[in-house]
Formats: sequence, C-alpha cells, structure tokens
Amino acid sequence: MLVRIEDAGRSFGGRSLFADVALTIHREDRIGLVGPNGAGKTTLLNIIGGAELPDTGRVTMPKDVNVGLLRQEIDPSRGNTVAEEVLSVFSELDAIERELRELERRMEDLSEHHSEVPADVANRYDVLRTRFELGGGFDREARVERVLAGLGFDSERTARPLHTFSGGWLMRVELAKLLLSSPDVLLLDEPTNHLDLPSIQWFEETLTDYPGAVVIISHDRTFLRRHVNRVAELEAGGLTVFDGNFDRYLSQKALRSEELLARKKTQDRKIAETERFIERFRAKATKAKQVQSRVKQLDKIERVEVASDTQKRMRLKIPKVVRAGESILKLEGIEKSYDETVVYTGVDLAIRRGEKVALVGPNGAGKSTLLRIAAGVLPFDAGERTLGHNVTVAFFAQHQVEELNPHNTVLEELETAAHLDDIPRLRGHLGAFLFSGDDVKKKISVLSGGEKSRVALAKLLLRPANFLVLDEPTNHLDIVSREVLEDGLASYGGSLLLISHDRTFLNALVSRVVEVDHGTLAAFPGNYDDYLRRKSPAPKAAAAPTKLAEANAPAQIEAAEVPETPAEPPMSKKERIAARAKVKDRDRRYQRSVKRLAEVETEIREREEKLEQLSWRLGDPEIHKDVDQKREVESDRDDLKAAVAQLYVEWERLAAEIESAEQVA
Repeated sequence: MLVRIEDAGRSFGGRSLFADVALTIHREDRIGLVGPNGAGKTTLLNIIGGAELPDTGRVTMPKDVNVGLLRQEIDPSRGNTVAEEVLSVFSELDAIERELRELERRMEDLSEHHSEVPADVANRYDVLRTRFELGGGFDREARVERVLAGLGFDSERTARPLHTFSGGWLMRVELAKLLLSSPDVLLLDEPTNHLDLPSIQWFEETLTDYPGAVVIISHDRTFLRRHVNRVAELEAGGLTVFDGNFDRYLSQKALRSEELLARKKTQDRKIAETERFIERFRAKATKAKQVQSRVKQLDKIERVEVASDTQKRMRLKIPKVVRAGESILKLEGIEKSYDETVVYTGVDLAIRRGEKVALVGPNGAGKSTLLRIAAGVLPFDAGERTLGHNVTVAFFAQHQVEELNPHNTVLEELETAAHLDDIPRLRGHLGAFLFSGDDVKKKISVLSGGEKSRVALAKLLLRPANFLVLDEPTNHLDIVSREVLEDGLASYGGSLLLISHDRTFLNALVSRVVEVDHGTLAAFPGNYDDYLRRKSPAPKAAAAPTKLAEANAPAQIEAAEVPETPAEPPMSKKERIAARAKVKDRDRRYQRSVKRLAEVETEIREREEKLEQLSWRLGDPEIHKDVDQKREVESDRDDLKAAVAQLYVEWERLAAEIESAEQVA
C-alpha cells in the first residue's frame, strides 16, 4: 500500500462536492479518475497530493513514499531556460556532485603532500559516489534531453526562457520534471490535453515502463483503454471503484445501472401501492391501524436513488444542411510566412463534398495556420483559396469561448445566434448539449471551461453551415460531452475539416487524414488508426549474411542474375486517354466505397443502439408479464440482429474493396 484515503469529504460554499470517499493506491495501480466536469476530480487529486486538505477524513502513507502532482498553474516569470528548469529536479545530485568535487580536491592535496587519506573521507567519497551513480548522476543531461525531445522540445526551444512559452508548453515542462523525478505515486490531471499526437504516443510508451503507481484524470478514451487497470468514478458526491480496464468499467457500470433501475422501479411500484392504500382508507376509522402501519413503513423505506442518466441517452441532432457542390474547398499554391519564419511555400489541399478530414502532425508544424486559412480567417501571402458552389463555412476556435457574453444566461447566449423559427427548439438543442432544466438559466460567468465550450458548440451547430472547420472541439469536454458531439457530427450531412488529439473522436469521424509536416502535406485515406498503420515502419531488413553465406556469395549472385527487362514502348495518345479514364473511374469507385463504408458504419451504430434499447426493454418485469408485448419486442430484436449481420457483411466487402484499391494505387 502506497496511499490510503479514508472517509474524505470536501465542500465549497456550503455545497458538498463529495463525501465518504475511500481509495487505496498500490504500486502496480494505473487508476483512471473519471466523472463529469465539476464532480471534484481535480480537488480529490490535490487532496491525494497534499496540495489541499479534506474537510473530513484523512490521507495516510508510509514516510518513505513520495507523491508527485502535476501542477495546473505555473509561474512563467522565472528567467530559467527550459533545460535549466528541468535540470533543477536533480538538485540533490548537484549537491552530491559538489561535495564529491570538494572531496576529490582534498584527497588530491593530501596525495601531493604524501599524506594518507583519512578513512572517514574515503568512506564518505565511496558512499556519495555510489549514491550519485545509482541516482543517474552521470547521464542526467542525456535523460533530460530524451524526455524534452519526446515532449516536442527541439534544441531551439530547450534553450529559450520560460516566459516565452504559452501555458500548454509550460505544462510540458512540468510534466518533464515530474517524469524525471520519478515519484512513487504519479498524479496527473489531463496531461494529454497539452500534447500533440506524436508527444502523446511518446508519453504512453514512457508511462508503460513507469515503475510507480499512476492516478490520472483523463477524458481521452483511447488513453484510458490502453493504460488503466482500475477506474475510480467520482459522481453524485461519491466514489465508486471498478477493478479492470476501461471497457470492463463501462460494462460493469451499465450492468449496475440496469440493476439499480430495476430495483427502483420495483420499489416505486410498492411505494405507489402503499400510498394509494393510505389515500383510500385514510378517512376510515376501521382502517386507522393499517393506515398508520403503512405510513410507518413508508418512513422506514430507504429510497433507491438513481443518478441522472439522461445525459448519456441524449443525442445531438444537427439540422439538415444545404447541399453544396462536389468541390467544397481548393487551396492552390498557398504561401504563408510570419516575419522571417516560412510556414508554407506552395501547398495544395482539396476537400470534396461529404468528406471529414483531420489535420495531424506535431505542434508547430503549421496545422492551425492551414486550418485558419481554410476557414478564411487568416490571410495568406500567395496562392488561391476557392470555395465550391453553395458552400458556407463555420469556424470553431478555442478563443470563441472567451467571446461568450458573461452577463447572459446560457439560453440568452444561444438566442443571440437564433432566428425566429429557432426559438421553439432552443431548449431541446441545449438539452442535447447537456443543459437541462434550470441549467439554461445559469450565467455564462459561472460556467466551467467545459460548459462554456458546450455553449460555444451549441451556438455553432444551431444553424450549421455545410462546411465546418473545427480547432480542438473536444478540449475541456468530459467523456459524455465528447460522445454527444461525436454522435452528432457522425450524422452531420456536410463536410468537415478539423484538428483534434482525441484519437477515439478521430477514428469515429474522419474519412481522410492529412499529415502536416513543416510545410508539406501528405494524405492518407481512412481514419486515424488506418493512418498509423500506413505510417508504421517497414519490416527490418534481412540479417547480415553469415560467414558461410559470404563464402557462397558469388555463386548466389550468379544464380540470381536475371536478364534486363527491355523498356516498354511509349503509349499512344489514345492509350494515354484510356489509361487516364481508367484511373478516374477507379478513383470514383474508390470514393463511392469510402462514402458508403461511412454510411454503413453509421447504420450499424444506430441499429446496435436500438438493439441495446430493446435489450433493456426485455429486462423490464412489466414487459415479461405481457406475453404479446414480449413477443413483439423479441421479434423486433431478431429483425434488427439480422439487419446488423447483413450490414457487417456489406462492411467487410467494402473494406476489402477499399484495401484492394489502395494497394493498386
């Protein structure tokens, strides 16, 4: 046991954030701390790390256990360079090294004067040298260099002072310090929020080999699936711990919710029957004892409470958009510089109707610049930007959250983007973004970062354009909010160009990935996982030949010689035209297959959701009482299963066609 939290509680302004929280952290633990925004996850992490004290309960740990907490607020005013700041974690090794140098000078002086080195000096030197070596003193600069490179710092950035960096880069500096200090318990609050995709990949590889325990707040579902072996869910003021990986947590949570809902339905029915009895016989003197008995029974009942699950069932329905032409956007020969820094020197990009395209690449490679040029909000130095017929563009950037009017309520803010005929559906639209009931009356000024992002997205998608350009739309959103947005955009009828480091989000949405790498673009059909597969390194070359093989090399070469193939005669004009037509036809068939594959995936997801709903209905005791109704539900379920099976057959056929076409290309 490294850390034990017992009966911890915390309140703010008279409102209980959580109570009676209990959690034990072991060395092998990789705990994902999840829950809706505002549940108190960061506060609980700070309590574990000693940055805050609980109002009730306690946190205990052995004296030799050290805990490292990734700070969210960093002072950038210090004059240190990045390298100097990160090296500061080795201050103890620096002190040891200074003492070693001093001892070496003393021993050298004694040797010059032919004096014997005292035993205590020699022993002290041996002890310190061993500590220095075991602590990694001889390779600490190399370790710092490796960690900073993994987090995206090149030599130029490493030498720059802290005050020249944004908050996201400063967070990387703190993460580097924390990883290098290697505490027994690593506490991380959304560390991947400020990392680009290559840095996330490096961070995941580093975390896999980390020797201590890790407790991490994250809304990155891909990260959670790969790394956690326990999930601690903070919701409705309590902490529930689920053993197993993230997918097991989801299935266990769903099962618990179904069981709890069934218990509540049974209890509600009994309570209603009791209340009807009391109401019916309250005025009859002959039933007074029975009535009083029933009243006492009601008072003693411990009511089954079910946390609000409505947000998980909400689905965002984006209104139908105006159909655009086949070509959505063309960027041709784009050039862009910032003072002396050249970003692009003549790049091209084309978006076709219905495409959902992601820009990926390291921070600083030019993704945001290209996205803003595509959206029409950033001027460029040379080239052409052409929108297709009937194309309307809507751009979402993080700064739009700051442009919300803090004095408006959520509903009033949405009204600023609404037309008269939108008014009847405003509350329903906000409900899809998880603002229900009195939530719509909250002032913008009191909302969390995630809630403000949802308001900004709600405004953007109230009357959507047919070409959405989105810059990190999932930032600050919790898992449920991301899933709602993901579902809505999956059924969106327009075209999409986006930047996101949420890999689950990208895999669910995009049909093409464009890699941006310092002024060059490379396109990859498919989602993000398809892109990674195509980018994976080629198999290693064959091993060097043995001595026996080298001895036989001349004979092998002679046997392997093949006559040179004569050059093919040039094609005639007619043959060239036919070849081009064949390529165009193949491209058209390929695009049709890609589009149909996305449609099939959407249909599969919708039918599987309906299957899940029917399964829930079959678990309802009331359905089982009605034989006809049960038979009807089972028939609907069987029909859906058959339809889903047929869709999977079509999906496999289309996937094979696409893979075959890509191999030919």
